[in-house]
Amino acid sequence: MAQASIGDSEFDRDTAVTARSGESGVYDAELSAGWTIIRAVNGGYLLALAGRALGDALPHRDPLTITAHYLTASRPGPAVIRTEIVRTGRTVSTGQASLTQLAEDGTEVERLRVIAGYGDLDALPDDVRTSAKPPAIPPYEHCLGPQHAPGGESAIPGSTEIAGRLDLRLDPATAGWAIGEPSGHGEMRAWFGLADGRDADPLSLLLAVDALPPTAFDLGLNGWVPTVELTVHVRCRPAPGPLRISITTRNLAGGFLEEDAEVWDSEDRLVAQSRQLARALLGA
Repeated sequence: MAQASIGDSEFDRDTAVTARSGESGVYDAELSAGWTIIRAVNGGYLLALAGRALGDALPHRDPLTITAHYLTASRPGPAVIRTEIVRTGRTVSTGQASLTQLAEDGTEVERLRVIAGYGDLDALPDDVRTSAKPPAIPPYEHCLGPQHAPGGESAIPGSTEIAGRLDLRLDPATAGWAIGEPSGHGEMRAWFGLADGRDADPLSLLLAVDALPPTAFDLGLNGWVPTVELTVHVRCRPAPGPLRISITTRNLAGGFLEEDAEVWDSEDRLVAQSRQLARALLGA
């Protein structure tokens, strides 16, 4: 497969924003149907789109920490992103963004509210002291893609248009749910890349943390699992090559579950971490 460079990939085209003339900090965007799960637009894609607008509005370009609250389900079509610079510092700038769409009756509906700290990842010190270890995942060729699911990718719960934009290979140890044999451990591990071969960057990491099947499937649930809140910490700029992602859930209670994700690059560096709160909609 030919490798797409950053700037000419489908992900870059579909997260493009256009600054409005005469309206400082306001951007127009088009939410692509190519990143939908069932009928809603994927939360990681939405975060990347808002993140691109903030990277343009703020004096710093790299997301260091970014938190989104998902207020209503987004649909493919036009959207407006309004950004605000909260504070500008030497090493970290803070901003917020709001993504809205027009409802059928013409009223404006807010879909997403974001607050973020941006900086320069290349200026961070290279000292690393960690007890974290990369997830133990079999080689890419021994892991499972959508084509390996019984009945094809259409048989995977929630697997719709976004599946064609990603190159996901699940660890077989966390893919039992696909044949009706979930482990009950609430784990998901996979190799991750974009289908057109585009290498990862800080912006695409915001997509990566929310791109795997939900851990609720490994707990034996198969309904829609919409994100309520998602926080991502970008730790360093990823090296070229595929990513490895590990996601775990320790507690599902009251219809909500948390998902903790780690993203590792081809040089065994922890490049991103996230936590999200999601709803478990049984039978949705």
